[in-house]
Amino acid sequence: MKAIEGRLVTPQGVRPGRVLIEHGRIAAVDDLTTPVPPGVPVVAARDAYVLPGLIDPHVHFRTPGLTHKEDWGHGSRAAVAGGVTTVMDMPNTRPASFTAKALIDKAALIEGRSLVDFAFHIGVDPEHPEALADLDTGTARSAKIFMAGHHTAPAVLSDPAALDTAFAAAARSGVRVVLHAEDGGLFDLLDAWWGEPGGYRDYEARRPRTGGIAAVAKVIELVRRHGTAAHVLHLSSAEEADLVCAAQAAGLPVTFELTGHHLSFTDADTCRVGARTRLAPAIRGVRDQDRLWRAVFGEQAATLGSDHAPHTVAEKTRSVADSPPGLPGVQELATAVWTGMRRRAPEEDADAAIGRLVRLMASGPADLFGLPGKGRITPGADADLVLFAPDDTWMFSAAQVRSKCGWSAYEGWTMTGRVRRTFRRGEQVFDAATGAYGAPDGAWLR
Repeated sequence: MKAIEGRLVTPQGVRPGRVLIEHGRIAAVDDLTTPVPPGVPVVAARDAYVLPGLIDPHVHFRTPGLTHKEDWGHGSRAAVAGGVTTVMDMPNTRPASFTAKALIDKAALIEGRSLVDFAFHIGVDPEHPEALADLDTGTARSAKIFMAGHHTAPAVLSDPAALDTAFAAAARSGVRVVLHAEDGGLFDLLDAWWGEPGGYRDYEARRPRTGGIAAVAKVIELVRRHGTAAHVLHLSSAEEADLVCAAQAAGLPVTFELTGHHLSFTDADTCRVGARTRLAPAIRGVRDQDRLWRAVFGEQAATLGSDHAPHTVAEKTRSVADSPPGLPGVQELATAVWTGMRRRAPEEDADAAIGRLVRLMASGPADLFGLPGKGRITPGADADLVLFAPDDTWMFSAAQVRSKCGWSAYEGWTMTGRVRRTFRRGEQVFDAATGAYGAPDGAWLR
């Protein structure tokens, strides 16, 4: 048994307290007046919050087939350095994860290499969208549909009949679909007229919001038709946010994710730094960013995700046509969003703000994707805990990047808030003071 003391961020609010840990689970949550059992070692968080382990439901750890740019060793080190103890990995690997066997094979490659617990989104095969009707939800928590493709996402489901089949099949099996919701056909049409983007000054305009708006409208209609639970990933524009919120108000089971990147950068940054902030969907303007932040403060968003999608420097410095979209982010997500929250609302009570971050990065994704034992400090839950110092101010440098790609769009940022220590199932997996990591024995959540 061991104990961790500090300002606990619990489902009932923030309060001073103590978490007692036994056999990897939370045995009790006490106030500080209760004596510690004799001989039990105590970790004192002091001025730090004690958070439940954070969940990143949107990572690309590139296994199998793309491990020259990221792997589970590096990716999970980046995760725990950012307070993330559970990730959900995307299927667009080589080969793609379209079947239960592919996920079992992937899990075998990960075994003994992961500092975090993990789950998978299975890919929807454009040739067999009906297969979702027979999906074993013990193998995958949800199914990923790409409505538009890019360099590392060639398997696109855009045919209206195939989309209808996929949504109907998912509804029958009770599977949640998660979507890259952009209209790839619209982008093809624009490219045929304009030509592909020739520079980053044109990038956002050549991958416009209309692609997302059109795709989200299609998703909402399919949800209305079939009752399928749908989660729109990396939502990028004000209009998309309004559409999904209106659909929710109408009682439709559609939710959305925001990324730290879309909350942290604007298209002006992409004009200035080019490929470092090249994303799909594109990063948009200040008006859109302000709307996305309102979705954070108003708790309209269901989850925050990093869309951690590293590429090598050599890949990112190719021509505009050949440079792939995506950047690392699992390490930076919680701190970047916390920094933005404190800068945009410095007068807000810090306890209220940290509770919101925990709902978006812990209890929210745990509930949405059915991750038992995750996302809350409560007796019986896994003892996934993070010591987070909310007022520490520091500068993020390239030397601190843990992703295999070795770079970050956040280099040079002055951050507010720092992860000091991360525990998974009661064992320390990261200590910022020493740079030490724990045992890579993360488990597949099935």
